[in-house]
Amino acid sequence: MSIALLQAQAVACERGGRALFQSVSFELHAGAALHLEGDNGAGKTTLLRALSGLSPLAQGQVWWRGQSTAEARSAFHADLLYLGHALGLKDELTALENLQLGAAVSGQTLAPSQALDALATQGLKSRAHLPLKVLSQGQKRRVALARLQVARAKLWLLDEPFVALDTDAVQVLQGLLRAHLEQGGALLFTSHQAVSLGSSMQHLRLQT
Repeated sequence: MSIALLQAQAVACERGGRALFQSVSFELHAGAALHLEGDNGAGKTTLLRALSGLSPLAQGQVWWRGQSTAEARSAFHADLLYLGHALGLKDELTALENLQLGAAVSGQTLAPSQALDALATQGLKSRAHLPLKVLSQGQKRRVALARLQVARAKLWLLDEPFVALDTDAVQVLQGLLRAHLEQGGALLFTSHQAVSLGSSMQHLRLQT
C-alpha cells in the first residue's frame, strides 16, 4: 500500500486545561475522505485547527507524506487548504479579488477567467465584482467554496462546508469533493449533514 498522505498518531487536544479527546489515530491516503464526527464540544474544530497548525496539540504526532508536519511545515502548507468557520475572506474586496488573493497567498497564479468560472459554478457570476460586505452569509460561504474549484492543494480540511447552502449548492459542493478525490486528493471534513462521497469515505468519531 502507498504511504499515507496524512497520518496522525495518538493525538490529543485540550481547551482551557480540559482534555477534549485523547489517543486519536488515523491515516488518510490519496483519493480518500474521512468524515470527522462527534457531539457538539467534542473537539472536531479543534482537531482540524491542530492538524492545520493553527492550534497546538497536547500530545501526539502528525505526518505529511511521511515527514513530521512540524519539520516539513512549508511543504505541508503548500499542499493544504483549510476552510473553517471564519471564511478567511476580506469584506472590502470583491468576490473575484478574494479568489485571486487566496491563490496568491498559496503561491498560485489565478487568471481572472478561472476565478470567474469558479464563481459562476457557485451561482455567483453576477456577484463577482461586488464587495463581499454586500453579499449574504450564504453567498460569502459560496465564495469561499469557489476556492476549492481553483485550488491545487492536495489536502482539504473543511469544517462544516455544507452550512448555509441550499440544495443546489450542496450538490455542486459534493461534485467538487468527488472530483478532488478522483484526482488523487485527500479530504478530512466535519458535517452534521449526511454526505455520500462513495466507498472511499471513512468515518472517525471523537469521544468526549
